Amino acid sequence: MTSEEIKALTGRYIMNTYGRFPVAIDHGEGARLYSPEGREYIDFTSGIGVTCLGYGNDSWAQAIAAQAQKLGHVSNLFYTEPAARLAQILCERTGESCVFFANGGGEANEGMIKLARKYSFDKYGPGRATILTLNNSFHGRTITTLKATGQEVFHNYFFPFTEGFRYADANDLSSLEAQSGDDVCAVMVELVQGEGGVLPLERDYVRSVAKLCAEKDWLLLVDEVQTGVGRTGKLFAFQHYGILPDVASFAKGIAGGLPMSGILANEKCRTVLTPGTHATTFGANPVCAAAGLLVQETLSDAFLEEVASKGAYLREKIEAMALPCFGKTRGLGLMIGIAVQDGFSNKDLANRLIENGLLVLTAGPGMRLLPPLSITKAEMDRGLAIMEATLR
Repeated sequence: MTSEEIKALTGRYIMNTYGRFPVAIDHGEGARLYSPEGREYIDFTSGIGVTCLGYGNDSWAQAIAAQAQKLGHVSNLFYTEPAARLAQILCERTGESCVFFANGGGEANEGMIKLARKYSFDKYGPGRATILTLNNSFHGRTITTLKATGQEVFHNYFFPFTEGFRYADANDLSSLEAQSGDDVCAVMVELVQGEGGVLPLERDYVRSVAKLCAEKDWLLLVDEVQTGVGRTGKLFAFQHYGILPDVASFAKGIAGGLPMSGILANEKCRTVLTPGTHATTFGANPVCAAAGLLVQETLSDAFLEEVASKGAYLREKIEAMALPCFGKTRGLGLMIGIAVQDGFSNKDLANRLIENGLLVLTAGPGMRLLPPLSITKAEMDRGLAIMEATLR
């Protein structure tokens, strides 16, 4: 099919819930994507942080094919090797104690919220279920995770929302303390606020929040849906901050492009969710888990160091361009935000870049770059050249 035929068919049969860019994608290789007509795009988005190993990765495809031929799905009423091995690796590399596997980021955060409330219910009884989150946060698009999101624009249409959330300002411990009370069971944060603009939290603030949670027996919940699985130059962003969350969610790149997510929990929380209290049909799917094992095999310490170096390289080059539309960069690893100057629209800038062959994202009022972690220097330089030529 041609690009126009694909777009027309999509418009006819798929709900119009996405602000799609006018580009159809047929295939990819490395950090390059191609339209059905062969138009090349340098990809600084990786499917919103999902295709961490890039496109056309033979080892990833072979791992999936081998597992699919062996066993595609059997349900969690039985034991399978790929999920058990993946859980072991994740726990050993993070210091967490156990894993629950799910399918998407919103679902993972739902599970994290359920665990926090049950932990408090089991220990203190009813009436202690409020979770504190941060203004400008984003935690998902289910009814509950929309309410957990600290942006009023998302609290519309779908009434009644799940109750039990209050919001504090990021990097302001006094604001968090002002929202505390006997009804609180947990604090939930993104260590880098992704959809809010790629805004890393301050290290001292995060450590103070962790200390406060320990003192009050609140669970510290870290939403690593976008920051996890090597995106920031560590396997998980919490490893930059020197903390071990009670529970951390993950999704996006965990299986390199297949739908998979989950939560990691520490020893204190490993027995909270018991048989009958939480489940999902497709969680721990053997094919997704096999892909996840290949991702973990690839994300060695040396590979993650390269991710950090690539992020520093991109940020240095972008700031050196001194483009009139851009301000400072921010972020961790290959999770990069760019401030957009007054008088410019991030959506207009993104459209212009995409028209010229560079795929980018927006976040809050700024630009967001999430290239494949495997992106090469040549691909980065090609993307940077398009950026400068387009926006100079």
